[in-house]
Amino acid sequence: MTAPATAARTDGKAFSLAILVVAEVAAMATWFATTASLGAIRAQWSLSPFQEALLTSSVQAGFVAGTLLSALLSLADRADLRTLFYVSALVAALANGAILLFEPTHPAVPLLRFITGMCMAGVYPVGMKLAATWAKGDLGLLIGMLVAALTLGSASPHAMAAMGGLDWRAPVAGAAASALIAAMLIRFAKVGPNHAKAPPLKLSNALDAFRRPALRLANLGYFGHMWELYAMWAWIGAFFAASFAARYGDAPPLDPRLATFCVVAIGAVGALGGGFAADRLGRTFVTALSMAVSGLCAVGIGFLFGASIWLVLPLALVWGVTVISDSAQFSAAVTELSDRSLIGTMLTVQTCVGFLITLVSIHLLPYAVDAFSWRYAFLILAIGPFLGVLAMLRLRLRPEAASMAGGRR
Repeated sequence: MTAPATAARTDGKAFSLAILVVAEVAAMATWFATTASLGAIRAQWSLSPFQEALLTSSVQAGFVAGTLLSALLSLADRADLRTLFYVSALVAALANGAILLFEPTHPAVPLLRFITGMCMAGVYPVGMKLAATWAKGDLGLLIGMLVAALTLGSASPHAMAAMGGLDWRAPVAGAAASALIAAMLIRFAKVGPNHAKAPPLKLSNALDAFRRPALRLANLGYFGHMWELYAMWAWIGAFFAASFAARYGDAPPLDPRLATFCVVAIGAVGALGGGFAADRLGRTFVTALSMAVSGLCAVGIGFLFGASIWLVLPLALVWGVTVISDSAQFSAAVTELSDRSLIGTMLTVQTCVGFLITLVSIHLLPYAVDAFSWRYAFLILAIGPFLGVLAMLRLRLRPEAASMAGGRR
């Protein structure tokens, strides 16, 4: 009796996690749907640096608003996780589909992107909470799987854009269809056995993320990481387009959109590798090492502007791996350091503030390009990971760190 019951639980875990990962990839395709179309949009419309940044930052702003509301109401700890994911993915699909009714410069587009971002607050943190309900000594790897899914989903519009040529609607339509598939798939996933009883509704629950010193340091590390991550993802395509044009004119050996897809998508390898390593070597070790390497990549890549693609692309691929290899481990650390009944709320607070920070760096970078050129613009992104390293080294010295990764800190 015992062996079959154990096998059934294991099968349920594998199936539910597989469904969750596929649904996460499909839903997150909506995030960069218009960013991936930027080159095609520029070919037909004139946009200011603010308007270009707004195509991405409106999603970030919506995500911040959605996570703030979710954190205050403790939705990720009180609502049915699958239903919350389903409704969020469905509305995201409808919002992205509605973009096709307007020109990309129409004021309705940032509003629809804002709605998409709000919906992602019911997909990304909720997906992490759902994965955590199945954790048993493999929390870092499970959340790493979710971040890998987020990475692949975020990269997919760039591949859609390359296949769609100069039709800016191709990645938008593809992302809408993808989110609809995610909404249908998530209904087949199950919640794992580590699902704690919902806490009483208290608006002050969200403040635990900053009241507890260990949680505060884990979050500060995450904030430094986020300063770099989404600005890099949002603008690496523009960097490639300008760098390849400076070197090769109109005939680069690789489409910059495909190069962007490769650099963002390879982050899935980093997320999985980071999760595997952190469960064995420790959360603070993996996060500090990842941020140190990614920060050095941010410092160095601008100096290769206009260089051979065989010099630029390898460094960018290393950056693509290390810029995300630590991401899941901040979430895993918060999961391990939080009150069990508030895990969903703590993850939501963490992502809320982290994505609020991305609004600044995403909008700041094009102005840095105008002021200092691509050669020096990415230097401002290195500030975040280097400060994040300091936060994680301080966390490593705290006694609460022994509760992370089975005592591996």
